[in-house]
Amino acid sequence: MYEAHFGLREPPFGITPDTSFAYACNSHQEALNTLLVAARNGEGFMKVTGEVGTGKTLLCRRFLATLDARFVSAYIPNPYLEPRTLMFALADELGIVLPREADQHQLLKELSRALLNFARQGKTVVVCLDEAQAMPQETLEALRLLTNLETEKRKLLQVVLFGQPELDERLGHVAVRQLRQRITFQYRLAALNAEEVDHYLAHRLRVAGYRGSRLFAPAAVRRMHRVSRGVPRLINIVAHKALLLAFGEGMQQVQPHHVRIAAADTPAAAPVMRWWWLGFAMFLLTAGGISLAYLQ
Repeated sequence: MYEAHFGLREPPFGITPDTSFAYACNSHQEALNTLLVAARNGEGFMKVTGEVGTGKTLLCRRFLATLDARFVSAYIPNPYLEPRTLMFALADELGIVLPREADQHQLLKELSRALLNFARQGKTVVVCLDEAQAMPQETLEALRLLTNLETEKRKLLQVVLFGQPELDERLGHVAVRQLRQRITFQYRLAALNAEEVDHYLAHRLRVAGYRGSRLFAPAAVRRMHRVSRGVPRLINIVAHKALLLAFGEGMQQVQPHHVRIAAADTPAAAPVMRWWWLGFAMFLLTAGGISLAYLQ
């Protein structure tokens, strides 16, 4: 659409979690390092939380892509499953064939045997569950039982929970206190600061093939940080619309008014206060104070 106008190979601000566009901000890099250290140490449970749009799924994919040949990994994007279905989903990801007619005890026994075989091969099994805040309470408990499987030296299964802050509330329930005690490493993803937003925009543009001078004016970047609150998904949505607006005007640089209009069309973006309205409001307050003083 606007790629040729700006000299881009592909759209730079898609909202799908594409690891080729991953930007290693401080928060994401620290979280990735924490996960890798925990996985290599054989920890049983790990947890990563963050607000909607802060890049949890992208971090999960980066983590899985970084694991070396010593690891066997499984990814479950939707853990809103009953315990039995979760076991089948996990087995399917690991290439384990389970008897469909088996009860939960038999399934656990078969999974244990398969995980033990991985351990004998020198493999560590890591399962990542995205959107973990949606897991039913009984499924969380079944997951804890799975992590009971261990040899004398190490756990047979390591679990990483990725979820929104509501996950902490779920884990605070008394019924899953045993699972909560087993979480040895955790990290809370933060939004990007103003400087990181500038670098984030430049990074994605560079990956998309942009080689020109600064595409987002400094004032536009500052406004972008305000309206997106540093949330990567919102940055992508607003930046895409701002580029469309600049393209529509035949301009080669995104200006603050493009970001303002794009944000106004994005319900999740923070409202942009027009400064002249603020000045007018201050004038009214001042005038009202003077009038009141005069009347007294």
